[in-house]
Amino acid sequence: MTSRDLSPDELADQLEAVADRLSDSIGRAVEHTGMVGRGLIRAGASGRPGPMVRGPEGVNYRSSWKTVPSRIPYGAECTIGTSKPQGRRLEFGFQGPDSLGRVYNQPPFPHVGPAIPVIEQTLRTQIRHAVQEALG
Repeated sequence: MTSRDLSPDELADQLEAVADRLSDSIGRAVEHTGMVGRGLIRAGASGRPGPMVRGPEGVNYRSSWKTVPSRIPYGAECTIGTSKPQGRRLEFGFQGPDSLGRVYNQPPFPHVGPAIPVIEQTLRTQIRHAVQEALG
């Protein structure tokens, strides 16, 4: 039986069922991609060319990277981030005085940017698998 053999109501029911399955599959795909991204960023924050891990402060920074996945209608999103204030400085560098008057000449130690292409490719692959899974 093809979609041409279905009544409009039957076709709508089938499309809704696929959309529901796709929503769950996409949610899992996005959550998985977020975890992969977090791991890549943490790995990049474990030494050159990224920031060095020195003492408890470095370990705390690396482990501060978290994922916050959430479902949205027929999809999902995931934020990967840190609450540590040094995140931007480590990624992009910083020159000049800070708010306390301390002067810095800190070069960038990229650890997020280098992870982005791998995160993008992982997401593409995961979404492709999610669609295939939903279509059965």
